[in-house]
Amino acid sequence: MLAQPRGFCAGVARAIDTVDTALENFGAPVYVYHDIVHNESVVADLAKRGAVFIDDLATAPQGAVVIFSAHGVTRAIRHQAELRGQRIIDATCPLVSKVHLQASRLVEQGAKALVILGHAEHDEVVGLVGAVDVPVMVVSSAAEIAALTFDRDTPLAYVTQTTLVPQDTEPLLTALFQKYPFARGAGTESICYATLNRQRAVRRLAERSDLVLVIGSARSSNCQRLQEVAADCGVPSRLVEQTSDLDLAWFEGVEVVGVTSGASTPEYLVRAVCRRLGDLGATQLGILPGLVETTHFALPEGLQRLEPSAKRLFS
Repeated sequence: MLAQPRGFCAGVARAIDTVDTALENFGAPVYVYHDIVHNESVVADLAKRGAVFIDDLATAPQGAVVIFSAHGVTRAIRHQAELRGQRIIDATCPLVSKVHLQASRLVEQGAKALVILGHAEHDEVVGLVGAVDVPVMVVSSAAEIAALTFDRDTPLAYVTQTTLVPQDTEPLLTALFQKYPFARGAGTESICYATLNRQRAVRRLAERSDLVLVIGSARSSNCQRLQEVAADCGVPSRLVEQTSDLDLAWFEGVEVVGVTSGASTPEYLVRAVCRRLGDLGATQLGILPGLVETTHFALPEGLQRLEPSAKRLFS
């Protein structure tokens, strides 16, 4: 049983289209700062076409086309690319850019410190930490909030990583307001629509399934959250990147396997898993009714779309 919606969100599709269209417009190589999205298959496919993925701007020549990933970057990285004369194409998801703007406005309005609800090692959060010039702390638990050392009357602002689970975020906000009652922010509104839609869909899927498989990368925050949501519904759940990750022992006594995928997972990986499940004995394939997403983000300025690249490469 397949969840609906699943797979690519508008921000991921835009980021992949950005790299592919840049290759068509400017030719290979183009340089991408960090993985464009957190999926190894997507990165490998784009690398075959001439995208070079880097973690240091100094490895890209001066004047080269440099694309920033969907997760966003710090102001310092952007400034470094400008100093090197590199041609910047910003594939940051517009919803992540919105959080950067929100953080900047909160500081402009008087915040003297910023708390980010999220995971410190995630690329999106790394970019957010470098978005403002005030002290920043990243927290992911009530204990970490309790350990914050800002004075109680510090004008404090907060923002939220876009791929969190609202049920986990709301207790963090409660703990934050208990310690800093005048903290300002936008609640859970920063959590992106695609994250919410996929989490709701996986809950419906879990109600009908004996086992839930989430197809995607272990590096993907939204894939990890989908697995956690399914497990919280009381259903065994597994995060798998490819068909070779499937374990026959998982399917003993299982009649219905629920399948979903994270926002950075191409549909061909889902189809491959479904074919493998057929080889293992699955006899029917169904799709749960659900929301059909129509959100679309335009390509960054300066790129001319020659054809629907992400659809061609990854559908």
